[in-house]
Parts: sequence; structure tokens; C-alpha cells
Amino acid sequence: MKEEIDVLNYFLNPKMEVMKKQEVEKLLKEYGIEKNQLPKVLESDPVVKALKAKKGDVIKIHRKDPTGEYFYYRVVV
Repeated sequence: MKEEIDVLNYFLNPKMEVMKKQEVEKLLKEYGIEKNQLPKVLESDPVVKALKAKKGDVIKIHRKDPTGEYFYYRVVV
């Protein structure tokens, strides 16, 4: 029997969250871009499924390295 991995709490995966509509609007305005200009992630991605994100949602990814914490964004397609 295969053991399932909790992709949201797996030690190699960074913290991820679905952004609220207001947060997305602020992000797009700050960078002067449209949502379709963000990098994409497939709706079939295991993390997207675990987050219960839908097409059009924006996912915020928290990454850390020795110099600090950085945020990346992906739109679900």
C-alpha cells in the first residue's frame, strides 16, 4: 500500500496559500501588470488540488534562503 504525502506540509515544499481577491488586486496594481502576465500553475498540480484552488486563483509562495524571505506568485490555469 502506498503512503500518501501531505504536499502542503512536506519539508521540501515552501509554504503556499491562495490569495484573497483584494490582495491580488493590490499585487497587480503594485507591479502594473495583468493577472495573465503572472507565471502559471496547472489546476492538476498536487499542491493546487490540496489548496482547493480554482482556475483564476493566485497562489502566493513563501521561499526562504540565507538572505531573507521572498514571495513568488502563480495563477492557476
